[in-house]
Amino acid sequence: MVRRLIATAAASLCLALLAGALAAALVLQAGWYDASAIRPHFQFVHTLIERGMQQSVRFHARDIVAPPAAAGAVARGGAVFRQHCEQCHGGPGMPMGVIGLSMQPVPGPLADAARRWKAREMYWITSNGIKMSGMPAWRFHLGEQEVWDVVAFLGALPAITPAEYAAIAKPAPLPRPGTLQAPAGAPDRERGRLALTQFACQSCHHIPGVTGPLTYVGPDLGGLAHRSFIAGKLPATQENLVQWIRTPQEVKPGTAMPQLGVPERDARDMAAYLLQPAR
Repeated sequence: MVRRLIATAAASLCLALLAGALAAALVLQAGWYDASAIRPHFQFVHTLIERGMQQSVRFHARDIVAPPAAAGAVARGGAVFRQHCEQCHGGPGMPMGVIGLSMQPVPGPLADAARRWKAREMYWITSNGIKMSGMPAWRFHLGEQEVWDVVAFLGALPAITPAEYAAIAKPAPLPRPGTLQAPAGAPDRERGRLALTQFACQSCHHIPGVTGPLTYVGPDLGGLAHRSFIAGKLPATQENLVQWIRTPQEVKPGTAMPQLGVPERDARDMAAYLLQPAR
């Protein structure tokens, strides 16, 4: 009797799961769920995704050790925040920009970030971003100390008045992404795969091993190791591919390939990944 009840319950559960999966597939295939940024997610969907995000951040940031706060970190972090973050998150006395106001989910102000997140978690979010939320990963575009400076600023943000914010957060000259330096070393293919995503290469190119849209804007980057030339101009060597990634307009003036300010190390890692034999 007990076995029959267990078997019946298990069968009922499987049927319910199957029915739910079929219903979800029907909604997805029919296009009934509104994917526009005009309408927010249903509250239960928003809550479910947010809860999953919070747990993911806490798990992945668990081993990060925050360094001692550096002198002037809050002021420097404020400058970085104003230049790169204010347009989506606003600041004391400053509204979000049009980009932030138009996004779903809404980025929102960060005045309470330090109450909701530990320093290591804010560092992880700033460095790695949050997929499908509009929050970018800054690891390849800001230096390590700059990210920690932003964390220090967020920790101080609840006590900062609009007048103080205006005083400390004046935009300061910051290095462009392409001028950031990183320690030299042997090319790292896995880091190169990540760098390709952080300079949005998959938005124009199909790249084996890199998740992205089905796009035909630029040439397929699969099989570069077996090609004779890069952009029809340069012999297909690692050094030439690095040159093409960093300065395409110098190699081929008028090319549609934009100059993204890719640092030397990132370009070498990208080239190592793209030139590896097909797997």
